[in-house]
Amino acid sequence: METSHQSSTKQDILNLLLKEVQATALQLATALKISPQAIRRHLKDLEGEELIIYSSEQIGMGRPQHVYQLSNKGKERLRREVGDSYGQFAVSLLDTLAETVGRDQVSTILQKQWQRKAEEYRQRLGKGALHQRVATLVELRIAEGFMAEYHPVETSDSQLAEDKFIFLEHNCAISNVAESFPSVCGHELEMFAAVLPDCTVERTQWIINGEHRCGYLVQARKG
Repeated sequence: METSHQSSTKQDILNLLLKEVQATALQLATALKISPQAIRRHLKDLEGEELIIYSSEQIGMGRPQHVYQLSNKGKERLRREVGDSYGQFAVSLLDTLAETVGRDQVSTILQKQWQRKAEEYRQRLGKGALHQRVATLVELRIAEGFMAEYHPVETSDSQLAEDKFIFLEHNCAISNVAESFPSVCGHELEMFAAVLPDCTVERTQWIINGEHRCGYLVQARKG
């Protein structure tokens, strides 16, 4: 019977592959601070469950190495774990609304919901330094089921900028809704811009476009 520690480590591997897209056994072992032998045992189990796949790639001067990534089954499992059943219910509800009042009206309702969410976020973020507000936004999104993080942008002189950040979401807790009603993604972008009114917010990556995460460039306005 699998121990909770083993189960936790396997989940950490899946989460890391979702975030990094692909990695070797050594890279996974280093990131998770466990031995390569232990990581390979977990990888073999995950292969057996068909949650990961690998390809052989030449890395450096040595022999080819296995590079692992999530299988479609693995991606679907993580997707379910961030509330996919709720997403299906939401899509069903929105479909019913669309049949009743029309899709344009549903879009208006969704926009009002994002405006309401933006006001809630803005109150939680306060008026502190930009990095503090972005960090708080990440915490709020994580609490809602998003695998979110942020990083300062490196400037041309290799310094970390204090007024420019990349905000990332490696999964989508509302993916079912976004696929059926893609306008929610536009509302989400508007929401982030409203939450950070002294910044420009630009989408740089988009899961709906087939990319492996959603990314936003957040930059303080000049002047």
